[in-house]
Amino acid sequence: MVIAVASGKGGTGKTTFSVNLAYVLAGENKKVRLLDCDVEEPNDYLFVKPVFTETHDVHVSKPVLDKDKCTGCGKCAEACNYKAIAVIKGKVLLFNEMCHSCGVCSYVCPENAFREKETKIGTVQIAPDHDGLFFAHGELDIGETLAPKVVASVKKHIDRASVNIIDASPGTACPVVKALEDADVAVLVTEPTPFGLNDLKLALAMSLKMGIPTGIVVNRSDGKDEIIEQYARKVHVPIIGRIPFRRVYAETYSDGGILIRHHEELRKNLIEIYDSIVALAGTPVPAVPQIEAFMPSIAISDKPNEGFAEAHKEITVISGKGGTGKTTVTACFAQLSGKQVLADNDVDAADLHLLFAPRVRESHPFVGGIKATIDPSKCTGCGECARACHFDAIRLDGPANDMTKRTYRIEEFACEGCGLCTRVCPVGAIDSKNAVTGNWFVSGTDRGPMVHARLGIAEENSGRLVTQVRNRAGELARELHMARILGDGPPGTGCPVIASVSGTDLIVIVTEPTVSGVHDMERVLELAAHFGVPAVVIVNKADINANQAKHIADIAVTRNSSVVGYIPFDSAVNDALMAGETVIAHGESTAADAIRSAWEVVCEVLRK
Repeated sequence: MVIAVASGKGGTGKTTFSVNLAYVLAGENKKVRLLDCDVEEPNDYLFVKPVFTETHDVHVSKPVLDKDKCTGCGKCAEACNYKAIAVIKGKVLLFNEMCHSCGVCSYVCPENAFREKETKIGTVQIAPDHDGLFFAHGELDIGETLAPKVVASVKKHIDRASVNIIDASPGTACPVVKALEDADVAVLVTEPTPFGLNDLKLALAMSLKMGIPTGIVVNRSDGKDEIIEQYARKVHVPIIGRIPFRRVYAETYSDGGILIRHHEELRKNLIEIYDSIVALAGTPVPAVPQIEAFMPSIAISDKPNEGFAEAHKEITVISGKGGTGKTTVTACFAQLSGKQVLADNDVDAADLHLLFAPRVRESHPFVGGIKATIDPSKCTGCGECARACHFDAIRLDGPANDMTKRTYRIEEFACEGCGLCTRVCPVGAIDSKNAVTGNWFVSGTDRGPMVHARLGIAEENSGRLVTQVRNRAGELARELHMARILGDGPPGTGCPVIASVSGTDLIVIVTEPTVSGVHDMERVLELAAHFGVPAVVIVNKADINANQAKHIADIAVTRNSSVVGYIPFDSAVNDALMAGETVIAHGESTAADAIRSAWEVVCEVLRK
């Protein structure tokens, strides 16, 4: 069996669930493989603590330009669907962070000025027998974007004779789709909050669209899960288990402990969840539920107030992993700052709108690539397209016992829209057209105009959609003479994060005093350094582990950064979220005071 564990957003307990389920099943003498496919921020090893005995590099074929052969004709730039090539004054520029290694530039160049060079983008490490289970994980190199390639390399270690538990990354974009491909069951871990419900809806639409039987696990359950229960009943997807909310679980997690070794009551709970997963495999998949659309307001009378700034600065709040309180902090900063342009760059699972009730003024489709289809009546089955495809997205179709009747088809979720297959097909059997892969919006809020977007379920090119959001936010800041853009960034270190942080003026990293929080903070500090952007750190839930909080401060100093705020573990934060308010607006609390202090320090850093 292959069980894929996903979440829509990070921080719901996806990794905790995956690791502890693996250990419970190993303790029941089952053959278990735990495969961490959250390759931008792999965390499972922090709890498993494996001794790796095998390491394999992951390579892709990237274009290298022979400048002596290049004539500057520009055909490569015209053909590149990812805008990874530009021709300026006859000189070709390659942008590694945008390149998808598709091979189109090499194919169209009339001078054969490109050659493809095997380039390392990540690693896969393996511990084949550790604590009674097989463990492997992948890690994408900082500055690289092709996470699905690393995910695919990890999944090569699936063993159909074992229980395979795949820990996917958060969100609904291509790395998650690659992790969920061919899974027998998808388990979506959520929490009973408006944020949890919003992101559950997106993740559920993804898994059901992929035709995977899906169950929901409610983490941090307080026995009042109506918000999740009502939706689960509506879409006919079962809640297969609940994990109760306990501060002691968070404390054990913060030190990298395996929960079932410290809290025996969870063992039976996880075994019952596994039994429900087994029962779910092979069951009919319900219809894909509709996601509520952002609808333009019928009457818009309020216009954004103009400022007096001659130039603006951009602050981007990121987290490395989800669930650290990134959006909560961003929303509070917006309230404390007054008027600015807001940019929700987390296009896979945008949440900022839940706290600001945006009034949509503009709605625009986003054309993020192309979609290719093969006409089986024209296809001769020659296989040229399949051999050329760099993404293994073209498969044989038809009766297995008669090759003369077999043609090729394009896997919708594997295709990345490069267009190479259309060019290589000798009989013109492949058609391609522009694809709308999402929508972006300009809205009014009480804290200034907001630019936000929603990537289509299981769609590609989230980085380009982030760039669209940031570009429009910049235009608004200049038009309205706003002094500041405040951006809520996505989790991870891949394509959408790179698009969020490159060229910003200050990165604010929100982390937690846990082993995974520390790990992910280090990764995003490295990313900030890679792009030469200054970064500061805020520690959320700082008092659940004082030693880890101090460790974070020490690491920040060594990375030319600093901690600008410590937010305590405060029930007022969850109360505010449940009420759909910012922590600042909800009332006085220790968390609100800490966020105010952090904002003052951030403003001081910006003035330097």
